[in-house]
Amino acid sequence: MKVTLAKSAGFCYGVERAVRLAEEAAVSGVPCVMLGQIIHNSSVIARLEDMGVNTIRCPEQAPRGARVIIRSHGESRAVYDALRASGAELIDATCPNVSRIHRIVAQAEEEGRQPVIIGASDHPEVAAIAGWCRHPVVLEGPEALEDWLDSCPDMAQLPITMVSQTTSTQDKWNLCVEKAKKQCTNLKIFDTICNATCKRQSEAQELAAQNDAMIVIGGRSSSNTRRLAELCAALCPTVVWIERGEELEPSNLYGKASIGITAGASTPGWIIKEVYDKMSTENMEIEESFAEMLEKSIKTLNTGEKVTGVVTGITPTEIYVDLGTKHAGYIPVSELTDDPTVKVEDLVKVGDEIETYVMRVNDQEGVVTLSKKRLDTVKSWDDIEQAKEDHTIVEGVVTEENKGGVVVSIKGVRVFVPASQTGLPRDAAMTELVKQHVRLRITEVNRARRRVVGSIRAVAAEERAEKAAKVWEEIEDGKRYTGVVKSLTSYGAFVDIGGVDGMVHISELSWSRIKHPSEVVKVGDTVEVYVIAADKDKKKISLGMKDRSEDPWSKFTSTYDVGSVANVKVVKLMTFGAFAEIVPGVDGLIHISQIADHRIEKPGDVLSEGQMVDVKITDIDFEHKKISLSIRALLEESGSDEDYEDSFAE
Repeated sequence: MKVTLAKSAGFCYGVERAVRLAEEAAVSGVPCVMLGQIIHNSSVIARLEDMGVNTIRCPEQAPRGARVIIRSHGESRAVYDALRASGAELIDATCPNVSRIHRIVAQAEEEGRQPVIIGASDHPEVAAIAGWCRHPVVLEGPEALEDWLDSCPDMAQLPITMVSQTTSTQDKWNLCVEKAKKQCTNLKIFDTICNATCKRQSEAQELAAQNDAMIVIGGRSSSNTRRLAELCAALCPTVVWIERGEELEPSNLYGKASIGITAGASTPGWIIKEVYDKMSTENMEIEESFAEMLEKSIKTLNTGEKVTGVVTGITPTEIYVDLGTKHAGYIPVSELTDDPTVKVEDLVKVGDEIETYVMRVNDQEGVVTLSKKRLDTVKSWDDIEQAKEDHTIVEGVVTEENKGGVVVSIKGVRVFVPASQTGLPRDAAMTELVKQHVRLRITEVNRARRRVVGSIRAVAAEERAEKAAKVWEEIEDGKRYTGVVKSLTSYGAFVDIGGVDGMVHISELSWSRIKHPSEVVKVGDTVEVYVIAADKDKKKISLGMKDRSEDPWSKFTSTYDVGSVANVKVVKLMTFGAFAEIVPGVDGLIHISQIADHRIEKPGDVLSEGQMVDVKITDIDFEHKKISLSIRALLEESGSDEDYEDSFAE
């Protein structure tokens, strides 16, 4: 016969904690009582009573001077108030998950919201939760929720906070959430179903589907054990529900090749062991695995430890994590990430495995506070130190300008970059780096002083050198590049073509005659250039920007001929005459003798640079591309000096 025990069978951490607190109280020497049965298991209650811990039904029955144990299902606020008023010392064995629900519903009412509790109204846990509200609404499931929402036309606008009994089924809860979201516009949802319950139920169903028979161990008054039996019965033909090993009748399992065993949350390990002992005489291997299971269930946690768990629930304020121990783990949203713009749902999802850092352990309440953010920071410091050791490049975002430099955030670690290492020009404002994504090398790490120094310039220089090497390897005359204008001089513009600067001479910037490169380009412009010549030995590159396909001489000869009249622009005055632009890139000379029909001392007596004037083309030297122009020829043709003077009038 093959026997398989569900991994999650038996005590959950909430029940285990309650029993442990009761047993510790029993041996303390101070009289103590239980207010109601602390868990739903008659054998455990009988054992505690044998240890001297009796059961009372109401606060008034508490003996004077006795310590009162609050059961794992919790109690109402009124019960706590009554016990404190009587002077009783309380031992609060309420399951931490249930205590959290108490706080949620109490805070909801303080905020003017309506607490809605999904669960069985007669269940002691639900009664206790409702006892922390003045006007609770308790609904069994999705049908009851729908009826309640339909009962009032203004219900959709009512601010509602919805929670669940910890032992409710996930399917029922999901249906309730779906209905509430459809009808409510002001809704806060807290998935408070205990992961231990979900895991226990899913494992029981899996075993029931795989085995010929199922044994369900647990008290008859336990609702979660009853639910286990119902789930198993739906998938397995033979289900035996027992409270103790002595109730098991082996004949009921004759002929069954495989048997699965599960147990309710209130079933202690020693009762599960009783069942094993009755089923098998060769139980050494079973005992060993069972001992391992118990060891895991009572594993201790320490502040500063790294632990791995599974996300079981996400609320607006915290993320629940199952650590596989007796503790209830949770991560406050503030300890998930440093980025306030990130949504929790984008970082973690239910079912995700997550590694965290233990911030605080509360063994009394069975709760451990975790931090993803702090673990990330610890890891980030490790990564930073490794990056310095390996001389690797790291990436981050500049968060602020600091005295003498900027601060870069790298996975939560502040890295200072001195102004000299930012890569900016000396007179540039460092604020232009803020919010930019940058790459840098770590140059100094002092973990004790929490000091890290980095260099953006070092990476930029390396990258530029790599790009430059590639440019020199592939460069050739005529090759075209898209570059950025880096600086201007009186004789040209320097353009970065990808790690290497080339110069565009002023004569190569435009076909038109210009006095300074700033007439065509400015620093920071993106321009298209081509290589005129590259000297790899001297590391010099001559670039051009003029479009060679637009040959000004061809444009001139196709438009003008000797004898043509043109309106030209005077671009330069010389002692012997004036040069005038006929079309961009083609100039002609107006000799001093051809400026006027009378003798003049110098061209400036009649003309000025930038002036537009009509001329006649008197000669074209096609071989040397020289053009002679004449104003005098037009004057003589007109025969009037007045017309000449009028041509300059503006």
